[in-house]
Amino acid sequence: MKNRTFEQLGKQAGKNKRERGSILATSAIGMLAILLAVGLGVDISRLYLTKTELQNAADAAALAAVSALNTSPLGITKAADRAVAAMNSYDFNNTSVTFPRGNVLFARNLDGPYMSEAAAQGVAASIRFVKVTTAESAVGISFAATVLGNSKNLTATATAGLSVPLNIMCNFLPVSVIDYGMPIAPGNTYTFRASSGTSVSAGNYQILAVAGEGGKDVRIGIGAGVDACAAPGAEYAVDTKPGVTAGAVRQGLNTRFDDYQTSQVSPELMPPDTNIREQITYDQYKNGSPTQRPTHKGVDGRRVVVIPIVKQDQYDGGRNTVRFDRFGTFFLQTKVGGGNGGDLVAEYVDDIVIGQGGFDPNGAPTNGLMALPVLYK
Repeated sequence: MKNRTFEQLGKQAGKNKRERGSILATSAIGMLAILLAVGLGVDISRLYLTKTELQNAADAAALAAVSALNTSPLGITKAADRAVAAMNSYDFNNTSVTFPRGNVLFARNLDGPYMSEAAAQGVAASIRFVKVTTAESAVGISFAATVLGNSKNLTATATAGLSVPLNIMCNFLPVSVIDYGMPIAPGNTYTFRASSGTSVSAGNYQILAVAGEGGKDVRIGIGAGVDACAAPGAEYAVDTKPGVTAGAVRQGLNTRFDDYQTSQVSPELMPPDTNIREQITYDQYKNGSPTQRPTHKGVDGRRVVVIPIVKQDQYDGGRNTVRFDRFGTFFLQTKVGGGNGGDLVAEYVDDIVIGQGGFDPNGAPTNGLMALPVLYK
């Protein structure tokens, strides 16, 4: 009985040795599979990360490009410039890439056809959309080369364009152009702040107290736009600010012409326009000739401003409340002179321009000349 037991124990021991060998082989294969799976996950994660970086860059470049569109050939050139500059500020997989201008395409309609920069300049007035495609970015495969290959080339595409027209306006100037019942025509100039002795009513010189009632508030509002939004119509009313307020108006507005002698603000907070040449029309300005560059870093479009238009019968003597009839886009041809100055005028613009605001489907009629850059796809 004992001999049989020993024999059985010997057989069992041999069986256990064989099982230990098979478990070791199975474990080795399992560990290899796990390592391959982990490596595949690392490589796929790197691909997704790079793809996300590429898409973010394409989105930023497309939005930057659309913000330069101004219905002129120069606007097409600036759109391509901004797209290239935005793209070159990104690194993909820690490697800089070259972004060709040919990867920036333009179209009248969202669905295309899309055309080159040169072709778009011939029809600049109708261009509303920009498509940007990133250059190919090679991503090396470290662990799963047998499955995915040694590297993968990734690209991303984004399309941006002008939004629907706006009916809520932000960042407008705290002044007003008066509608005397005559059509406001493109290319004509209109008074947005009356000089002393030529006010629309006693004490009112077309300045609005949107930003506040003090001179400092007017200076900031004129220089940077008011930190407020409004819509035309009876629902929105604003107090007027009596007095010519010559110093504050001059200090704020002249920052747009790179004049900070008495402004009490810095160029960083209120930068000048990129073209400070006075006595030019909007057409000359948007086409870039003649031009004069500022000494401080400029920002495009600082001389193109949104001003509320108010019916004449809204004004009466002293401080009162007026309602906006509509908003207009105007171009500042000159800066403000010394002293009390004369009437301050700006040229009415009828191009579609990039503004700040929004759209309320239940609100006032839209302004077809105001739009925002929007990412569509």
